[in-house]
Amino acid sequence: MTKKGLNQNAKYVQELINTIEPNFIFENKPINRFKIVKNSEENVFQNLDKKTKLQELKRKIDSIENCNLKNNAKNLILGDGNINSPIMLIGETPGDLEDNSGYSFQGNVGKLLKKMLIAINIEKEKIYTAYSINFRPPDDRKPTSKEIKRYSIFIKEHIAIIDPKIIILMGSTAMEAVTGINDKISLERGNWKELILNNKTYPLIISFSPSYLIRFPENKKYSWEDLKKIKTKIEDLNIKV
Repeated sequence: MTKKGLNQNAKYVQELINTIEPNFIFENKPINRFKIVKNSEENVFQNLDKKTKLQELKRKIDSIENCNLKNNAKNLILGDGNINSPIMLIGETPGDLEDNSGYSFQGNVGKLLKKMLIAINIEKEKIYTAYSINFRPPDDRKPTSKEIKRYSIFIKEHIAIIDPKIIILMGSTAMEAVTGINDKISLERGNWKELILNNKTYPLIISFSPSYLIRFPENKKYSWEDLKKIKTKIEDLNIKV
């Protein structure tokens, strides 16, 4: 009877251990728990620092005066997703759905983007998405070069805060805002380039925007080529998304 009671007690203790900490690793050497705590604290402080900088960036953008884009938009769309992601995807401008919801890449545009990313085993929620222009232009017109130049300061600061390993630019407005190139996007897409900010070099690639592909689906074949290059770069840099 005593032996049976001990077995039941041992089983209960094991179940309790599994409930509290299911990933026990037993080793002969002592575990350096202080190091684990330190790394965890560093990650928390890093996140807080990024969030604080993003809030300050949003405040600066929202303080812009005499801007036709801002005056006609409902919401300032900064960005969303994983702020610690190694991949930052930058689109052109918010549309009506984005302006109303406050989130990037909504509706059919968002669905297509998700399909494009899933094709190379990336979930949209695991990357960080933003726009080169933070407000929806009136009647969804293309921003002028003057407007693009004005907002390029903010998107470059945005990139520096997120500090990604790869930048994906989708659309000619994003291309011009980040690289200064205002040539035809068909001549620039699919080629890896470098952006230097604060003495750091960021590899970037330019591709068509999902909204453009919805209007001109025959160009999806070129986007697929770009996506394969992105996948290869991720593998070459050993990036985990």
